[in-house]
Amino acid sequence: MQKITSKDGTRIAFDQQGDGPALILVDGAMSTRSSGSNAGLPKLLAQHFRVYSYDRRGRGDSGDTKPYSVEREIEDIDALIAEAGGSALVYGHSSGACLALEATVALGDKVKGLAMYEAPYNDDPNAQKGWGEYITKLTVALASDRRGDAVALFMAYVGVPAAQVEAMRQAPSWSGMEAVAPTLAYDHTAIMGRDLSIPAGRAAQIHVPALVMSGGNGAPSMRAAAEVLSRAMPNAKLLTLEGQTHQVDPGVLAPVLVEFFAA
Repeated sequence: MQKITSKDGTRIAFDQQGDGPALILVDGAMSTRSSGSNAGLPKLLAQHFRVYSYDRRGRGDSGDTKPYSVEREIEDIDALIAEAGGSALVYGHSSGACLALEATVALGDKVKGLAMYEAPYNDDPNAQKGWGEYITKLTVALASDRRGDAVALFMAYVGVPAAQVEAMRQAPSWSGMEAVAPTLAYDHTAIMGRDLSIPAGRAAQIHVPALVMSGGNGAPSMRAAAEVLSRAMPNAKLLTLEGQTHQVDPGVLAPVLVEFFAA
């Protein structure tokens, strides 16, 4: 583990492995560099890239200077890019893909290529209503420091059955999830936004090569969002990973990233 200092003084923990062009992996909600959506990727990608996997602020071994803003998270990625030599490729999963998009818009030519998997935006009014209700309940739970309830709300929102959530509460891993519960507000209220809408206008500002992916066995809304984003970006490719759900298999994803970023 290594650490860098972001612009606001927050210490950001990261691991680096491999050689080649720098590639930064951006995790989604509730994930850390060692246990999350991107945890299996570095080893698979290290033969082709210099891979940076990091704990987003408020998670794992990274700090969490208040107040939070999306701009501070972009500064964290900027600090990693500086550590990598001034430019990097970026891949993001789920809400991490949303952050990767925002960072690419903000950092310009420091990001040489962008890959996104299932950024969970949704323009459907019914979905947006449900999202608004979830955000309201999440905000109340976190304001009351009911971290366990906040995690349970998130699990219920993504479709985990109530009985399974209750069983998870009794597991040793639950305390780790409670520890990062405040970052749900970072991903969902701040980065993804209270209305969940697809940011086609901001996507249109991304001119670097981009790969926008969804899973063939995932939610139709993920595919719809990927289609809108890919159409908005001037230099984007749309790809469906057949047989994959939101929790994409690293063994399937890694060769796709290698082919895209090495092109």
